[in-house]
Amino acid sequence: MTNLYFLRHGETDWNVMGRIQGRTDIPLNSNGVRQAKESSEFLTNLNIDYIVTSPLKRAQDTAKIVQEKVNVDLIVMEEFIELSFGDAEGMTLDERLKLYPDRVYPNQEEEYSFKTRFSKGLDIVQNKYRNKNVLIVSHGALINAILYHYSHGEIGTGKIKLTNGGITSLEMTDEKVEILEYNKINHLSQYNRIGEI
Repeated sequence: MTNLYFLRHGETDWNVMGRIQGRTDIPLNSNGVRQAKESSEFLTNLNIDYIVTSPLKRAQDTAKIVQEKVNVDLIVMEEFIELSFGDAEGMTLDERLKLYPDRVYPNQEEEYSFKTRFSKGLDIVQNKYRNKNVLIVSHGALINAILYHYSHGEIGTGKIKLTNGGITSLEMTDEKVEILEYNKINHLSQYNRIGEI
């Protein structure tokens, strides 16, 4: 059994503004750095064997902050890069709905391609790091798509919003993938204050 922990990258200025990022390479802001540091404190207790990250800066920088604490190899995998939102990248929700009310964005990555890509990534991780604890630092749309796929549409895309710095955990065997918990955020101080949990 392989234990997978998905960490959504720390916050960026575009997250704060509600701008869709996709493949646009936006760096972490100061709160995003803090979220990564707080996540690393929590992750030290999980005996992580490897860290896998999306190549985008916001994910890689989050992963490097965690790596400083857990001190394991860091592997960059294109398979865990964010969904490309094509022409909609950089737009707020209002701007997107005005131009594309059906939410079909020109030049967006096709659903089949997206699903094939993350499935390939998970297969590689399962085969290469079998029976290990693997942290995958990735993005909201990608983690949500994985949750949607393995929950048969009960959670994930269109159902939940993943928090920057939130942790999702899955168990993977050759036979099945089981979702243990998703969007765990009680390690983040901004959600740990009374009345905010």
